[in-house]
Amino acid sequence: MSDVPAKMTAISIEQPGGPEALVPIEIDVPVPAPGELLIKVAAAGVNRPDVLQRQGGYPPPPGASETPGLEIAGTVVASSAPAKRFKVGDEVCALVPGGGYAEYCVVAENNALPVPAGLSLVEAAGIPETFFTVWTNVFERGGLKPGESFLVHGGSSGIGTTAIMLATAFGARTFSTAGSPDKCAICEQLGAEICVNYREADFVETIREATGKRGVDVILDMVGGDYIARNIKLAAPDGRIVSIAFLQGSKAEVNFMPVMLKRLTLTGSTLRIRPVEQKAAIAAALEEKVWPLMADGKLKPIIHKTFPLKDAASAHALMESSEHIGKIILKV
Repeated sequence: MSDVPAKMTAISIEQPGGPEALVPIEIDVPVPAPGELLIKVAAAGVNRPDVLQRQGGYPPPPGASETPGLEIAGTVVASSAPAKRFKVGDEVCALVPGGGYAEYCVVAENNALPVPAGLSLVEAAGIPETFFTVWTNVFERGGLKPGESFLVHGGSSGIGTTAIMLATAFGARTFSTAGSPDKCAICEQLGAEICVNYREADFVETIREATGKRGVDVILDMVGGDYIARNIKLAAPDGRIVSIAFLQGSKAEVNFMPVMLKRLTLTGSTLRIRPVEQKAAIAAALEEKVWPLMADGKLKPIIHKTFPLKDAASAHALMESSEHIGKIILKV
């Protein structure tokens, strides 16, 4: 690590609060533990869990950096045995439990992936959190198969755009919801057969009509609240509903009779607290199944806007406005 400085700029959460709580500070450059890489960060993705952490509601798991940021792309500058796949100078993108909003970040080597051919480091920084999340929840927990139907709420978000593209690429009949005509148009351009503007129409009735009253096989929900009962109403027989966030709350009054009669599966997961080994298995599946599609130009993350690292507060303000379509990225 002879060429690596001792200090770096990172974004600190001075105290829980609004976007202004994010301020640049100088801290020590982290040292890779056994099996870890040190990455010189070129870009870092901004995600809803970062907002929750800033507000004081989503602390990092034990041992993780207090610096926010769950996905990065950059160049390997050091490693610690037994790390052996990547060497100094390799460009990688990686899922991290924290520490992404910084000039340098450590990552477990088996949670890092090569930057897909043809993608920039800024684009690659928009891959890990959303693609890991969608893959494990839609295809592993939800078991989405070619020919089945799929609905993602919040289709214009980073998770939503990724889910639409992946589900469509793997042969599913895809639907989404979004909050404006422009957002719906983007979702349909990405592969959604119908995107329902939830401000103007009832997604349950619209999509039930589109599926001949059958309903949807797999639903990915980030909304919660009254969507919980509405998802159950829309689910097809043997349907799977996967919850990954609760923007409208995690509590709801639900009639479970349809769950029993339609043999539904209600499941969900978080990613950040899962063991490194589980994340490594997701990474391996993505590299096998999804990386070739990106190398062929069939998939790429949708980047809405980039901000300099020091302007992380502005990036968070944009995310909270929900005016973005796709990913928001910090350039380091």
